[in-house]
Amino acid sequence: MYICHMFEPIPLNLPPYPLRISTDGKKHYIFDELRRKHLVWTPEEWVRQHWIHHLIQVKKYPKALIKTEGGLIMNEMQRRSDLIISDREGRMILLAEFKRPSMVIGHAVFDQISRYHSVYKIPLLMVSNGLQHHYWEVDADAGKYRFLKDLPDYEPPV
Repeated sequence: MYICHMFEPIPLNLPPYPLRISTDGKKHYIFDELRRKHLVWTPEEWVRQHWIHHLIQVKKYPKALIKTEGGLIMNEMQRRSDLIISDREGRMILLAEFKRPSMVIGHAVFDQISRYHSVYKIPLLMVSNGLQHHYWEVDADAGKYRFLKDLPDYEPPV
């Protein structure tokens, strides 16, 4: 449901979701289902919110295991990861970085998530600008990675 006047949401290469968008007359806001609050609408947030819905509804990742904007310290500077998913034991299993649709997914984006991975050591990485999506598994101990065609669905513990 889009309730803003003179506002054109950016079409993405993801299924459409009923994201709640509102305006105060000056700024547009998008409702974050995880944090249960309205955030200022930005193209990057538009991508992140679509991915949150996709991860929960299509890929079946439990909402309770998804965390947005996690903080980390790199080279004595505060940084923020866009999204991390943990398993039920609290081990981080997926690290995602989102960019606005107009941003090209290139070396700078891969370098950024690689730096975050050097701190977190998460085995599954994803970058997306909402139009292009890249996924890969990393074996940090062996120093190897493998690109994936699709993001795996959530596999609950047996």
